[in-house]
Amino acid sequence: MADKLNIFGNPDTVKATLQGKFIVPPFSVLDARQGYWQRRKRKWLELGLQSELGREDSITYADDDVMNDPQLNYYRKKDKEKRQDKLSPGGSPRPACDYSNRERGDGRRRPIKKIDGLTFRATGFMAEAMAARGGGTSIFDPVLCELMYKWFCPDAGKILDPFAGGSVRGIAANLLGYNYTGIELREEQIVANVEQGHGILPDNMPEWICGNSRDVCGLVDNTKHFDFIFSCPPYYDLEVYSDLKGELSNYKSYKSFLHHYKIIITQCMSLLKEDRFACFVVSNIRDKKGFYLNFCSDTIAAFQKAGAYLYNEIILVTAIGSLPIRVGRQFMNGRKIGKTHQNILVFYKGDPKNIKKEFPQEIRKE
Repeated sequence: MADKLNIFGNPDTVKATLQGKFIVPPFSVLDARQGYWQRRKRKWLELGLQSELGREDSITYADDDVMNDPQLNYYRKKDKEKRQDKLSPGGSPRPACDYSNRERGDGRRRPIKKIDGLTFRATGFMAEAMAARGGGTSIFDPVLCELMYKWFCPDAGKILDPFAGGSVRGIAANLLGYNYTGIELREEQIVANVEQGHGILPDNMPEWICGNSRDVCGLVDNTKHFDFIFSCPPYYDLEVYSDLKGELSNYKSYKSFLHHYKIIITQCMSLLKEDRFACFVVSNIRDKKGFYLNFCSDTIAAFQKAGAYLYNEIILVTAIGSLPIRVGRQFMNGRKIGKTHQNILVFYKGDPKNIKKEFPQEIRKE
């Protein structure tokens, strides 16, 4: 009877077969805590990936209770005061580090390096808020990049990232044979990305463009169309990256944030080729009262209005980190569940019947 019921074979054998064919099983839940995922991630990090360089913090895997945590609000207030201190007398923002003094942003100095005859000084901010929560600055997961690129982008395809941030998505793309273009508002972030890119793959650099994502059609060659849109947008004001004009995380109301966010998505979709995918890594966020703003649904609506429709919904289960230390208080104080996942929304522009002929039938494995 047991043999008759086991129609799918040994679960471990099936799982190993899927891993061998697709890197990880292409299920609707991806578990970044698994040993095979962590081993692959370590291989990526051994290349020298340091997405935390050039920024104070990362919101890629931020928890849903940050908005209302008194301790973190203290650090957010301190960060805001620091940013105000860095404004020139005329009110224009300056780079977060004094490059002329070789500062990294954490009190230490970073050696000056010359790249292609130009002088660069990378920044490496320490994340006070993350430290307060018992963890260090996180980086965007390179294994997730690898999966999304190989699953949803044609070989050697062109990738557009309207919210580039750190270096990982760009370096991972070009190392895998794709052609990455990222838009980033902060110049110091691009400086850090360029330095890291030259150290890892000097002969095949990703393209990072300094500018406002709202002008993405003007920043890239408008005759250049892309094979994949991949990004992790700001989660409204969960973390404020800068005081620069056009910074999405600086808008005072969610309504204003959403208005500009939709414009960016619309422009990106106009640059995406027909019969191609787009993917955003997002998470629902809470307002000041603790209610969810429904950011995931707003993202889906924005893509749909721009002509792309939700095709896959994936849950990325992430490492628990210091959550067990914090979840007791947040649950007892407000019955808020500790979040250990991200939402990966995959959209498709075109006719799904064309997917089989437009995308490779075998996943390349390096």
